[in-house]
Amino acid sequence: MAAYVVMEPPGRGEKADTTAFVRDGFAWLGFLVPPLWLAWHRLWIEAALAFVIMGLLSMLGEKLGLGLADSLLSLLVSLYVGLEGQALRISALRRRGWHEWGVVEAGWLDDADTRYALETDALADEAAPVQRMVPDAARARPAQPGMALGLTHIPGRR
Repeated sequence: MAAYVVMEPPGRGEKADTTAFVRDGFAWLGFLVPPLWLAWHRLWIEAALAFVIMGLLSMLGEKLGLGLADSLLSLLVSLYVGLEGQALRISALRRRGWHEWGVVEAGWLDDADTRYALETDALADEAAPVQRMVPDAARARPAQPGMALGLTHIPGRR
């Protein structure tokens, strides 16, 4: 089973269809083609940075005559995007005003959507906590001056 982070849009009045589910785990496409994967998920700045860094590392490897090591240097960017790509997506959604509802565990995205819908319905059906008719005793009585000695102090008596 996979864990999906549920991100809700900033406006409470919007449809539940706009809820985003981000799978928590390794992003294989992010590992294979980092700039394209980042651009696909509208992480434009991160995509540009990945492209530039991969290019610079490749040019540096060629200039130093590292051979196969220059490809391995750009593989570091791919590994980073594969490991942290989903966290980058979540942080981008947070910057746009989305808030994290929670985590849903499911085998597939459709199952995660169903579990989220069931949980939100269950939370909506729960009654709001009933207000206490009797106020808290600590707030009802003013603090009594005088000395209290351990277990012998009984509030309200002198």
